[in-house]
Amino acid sequence: MEHLEMVSEVKHQRIKANGIWIHVAEKGTGPLVLLLHGFPELWYAWRHQINYLAQHGYHAVAPDLRGYGDSDSPIDPTSYTCHHLVGDLIALLDHFGEQQAFVVGSDWGSNIGWHLSLFRPDRVKGFVALGVPYHPRSPTSKPVETIRNFFGDQSHVCQFQEPGRAERAFARYDYLTVMKKFILMTCTDFLASPPGMELIDFLSTPSVVPSWITEEELTFFADKFQESGFTGPLNYYRAMDLNWELLAPWQGSKITVPTKFIAGNKDMCFDFETAGTKAFVESGTFKSLVPNLEVVIIDGHHFIHQEKAQEISEEILSFIRKFPPNASI
Repeated sequence: MEHLEMVSEVKHQRIKANGIWIHVAEKGTGPLVLLLHGFPELWYAWRHQINYLAQHGYHAVAPDLRGYGDSDSPIDPTSYTCHHLVGDLIALLDHFGEQQAFVVGSDWGSNIGWHLSLFRPDRVKGFVALGVPYHPRSPTSKPVETIRNFFGDQSHVCQFQEPGRAERAFARYDYLTVMKKFILMTCTDFLASPPGMELIDFLSTPSVVPSWITEEELTFFADKFQESGFTGPLNYYRAMDLNWELLAPWQGSKITVPTKFIAGNKDMCFDFETAGTKAFVESGTFKSLVPNLEVVIIDGHHFIHQEKAQEISEEILSFIRKFPPNASI
């Protein structure tokens, strides 16, 4: 029951930010650390880090990103661009009266953190990205087309494009099963199903829950998604090509914010031929785009902040402790 007691100490509020209501969970006092979850997660994905950072003198704030949990969920996919998402975060920083924050992101949260660092480096003291590196924008190809060329129509990104399709497929399962299929997945390739099969049908449901998470914790996620649905989260994918159009002014831009990138060696696409994360990191391209970068590879899968919670918490703390209090970059 330890995690339930820990969660009961977390403070919750809904904040009017950037025109919508955003739910945040927070704990601790000190420098602000903003924790950005991925798909399909919630603030609760950071339950271990919230507690750890609060114990070590930081103000940990984990929002339900727009479309998720107890935050507002606009219906239109065009309300989920990187500009909307970064705008939400700037509004949260302003609400807390903080000029700068440390930012930690996983999966889509990493993507949003990269764009926050790109658009507003003045507001980010340091950034920790889990799993998803900063990829250069192609000057010629939209991302969905690029992914289709690489991985075919059966990739998750392609399957998630059509409004309602993935929602209908997910609805064939109870919410707990959907959570297990995603959060517990051990897929090391790009996420794609065989031809003619929906991704959710292809993903296996582990018969045994691994030691790093409990059935009760998975049920917390499931119950929230049962309330809020999956359309908001899926809209992030449906805005990917629009993001590409909107990011044209930043073509060729570098990320100047001090950054630590952490990936699991069994994450999706980590070892994928020439296009995987490992090859990208080792090629030197990543470092050329993010000059102030350190890279850490640890043993683990995609949801590494939950799977290897203590190790990730320590990696975050060791990074943010390098910055003197109240020092601006």
